Amino acid sequence: MLEGYRITGRRAVEIAADIEGAVGRGELEPGQLLPAMRELAAELGVNPNTVAAAYRTLRERGVIETAGRRGSRIRPRPVSTARDSIRVEVPPGVLDISAGNPDPALLPPLAAAFTAAAAEADKRPVLYGESDVEPELERLARAAFAADGIPGGPIVITSGSLDAIERVLAAHLRPGDAVAVEDPGWGSMLDLVPAVGLRAVPVGVDDEGPLPSDVQRALDAGVRAVVVTDRAQNPTGAAVGEARARELREVLGRHPDVLLIEDDHGHGIVSDPLCPLAGVTTHWALVRSTAKAYGPDLRLAVLTGDPVTVDRVRGRQRLGPGWVSRLVQNAVVRLWADGAVDPQAVAGSYGRRRDALITALAARGIPSRGRSGMNVWIPVPDETAAVARLLHGGWAVAPGARFRMNAGPGVRVTVSALEPADMARIADVLAAAVGASPVRRYE
Repeated sequence: MLEGYRITGRRAVEIAADIEGAVGRGELEPGQLLPAMRELAAELGVNPNTVAAAYRTLRERGVIETAGRRGSRIRPRPVSTARDSIRVEVPPGVLDISAGNPDPALLPPLAAAFTAAAAEADKRPVLYGESDVEPELERLARAAFAADGIPGGPIVITSGSLDAIERVLAAHLRPGDAVAVEDPGWGSMLDLVPAVGLRAVPVGVDDEGPLPSDVQRALDAGVRAVVVTDRAQNPTGAAVGEARARELREVLGRHPDVLLIEDDHGHGIVSDPLCPLAGVTTHWALVRSTAKAYGPDLRLAVLTGDPVTVDRVRGRQRLGPGWVSRLVQNAVVRLWADGAVDPQAVAGSYGRRRDALITALAARGIPSRGRSGMNVWIPVPDETAAVARLLHGGWAVAPGARFRMNAGPGVRVTVSALEPADMARIADVLAAAVGASPVRRYE
């Protein structure tokens, strides 16, 4: 069963540590079946409850998964190996279009905003016991949410979108609960779910966002939460339009007890209007990050939701980091108030690059997707061959394995580093890699 590996330990913590260590060292491989709890207990001379506790710990840490009578197995891709490690080394002379970073030329200068925020902090330092949200930031965020039709709710500031999503999941779910996630979807999200002891249930995605039939299937199967990317979905660029939003609201409305989380990380870099789902379920949350429009290092996101959800998030945050720096919050206020980013101009810049690449690929018989944001998703028959061929041709792209569970293979191209002259060349290399041929027209 374990191909010669012998599990050791007398206490639950020792047994769990031994198994997790073996997974990290490669002595236990993904998919391997673990001994039944009573069988392992007899072998180790311990109570079956001790082994049960060890297996429970491993499930909560995302190392194993349990399928009832079929037993417990090492996860197909253990959480100890983050999806971000599924990448290519970028040698000198190769253009990196794999990392998902924004174009630095489109990010606003930060010096003036932080200088002004620091001067304000010098005059009136923020001390313990004060509000965890900068009042003007809250006012501006509320106005922006209201303009996009998001129901009024309390606001809390988190250290980015992933921090917000993790806190919302922890506020409502217990280890072992199932969460519907987009497939293909954000690799960090696919890592987070098992890392906090939850079970990811894949939901297909087209250009309009999550497929309602897949969401319905996941809800019928008992998922406790659904995570939706509203715009600039990573990696496909999907954006939820009004028609799709109506369908999803109808599906979710039949399950009011499910937790709905919306990630509007494309705010500030897309021109597609937001079509929110918020409010159709009892517990909901919507998060907006500053990462793509203002810079990843700001580490700030604004979260709103129903009062219970936001209160739980805020309460747990106070027991950990306490609050996100009011100095950073004040700098973001100044960036927002000064109009440091022109969303239409940024969206136009990324849009022209996406469209140029998609058009060049289509001319070579290669279908691709990229409705919004800064990424283009390209289905390929063989990821390894495509990535290697592109690397040889001077382009480092992201392997699709970073973003998918059941979805077919593909590669993700981030267009933020591409220029118009690049499009034909990368399309030629891709066409050679996938064996595509130009589209022929017959008059």
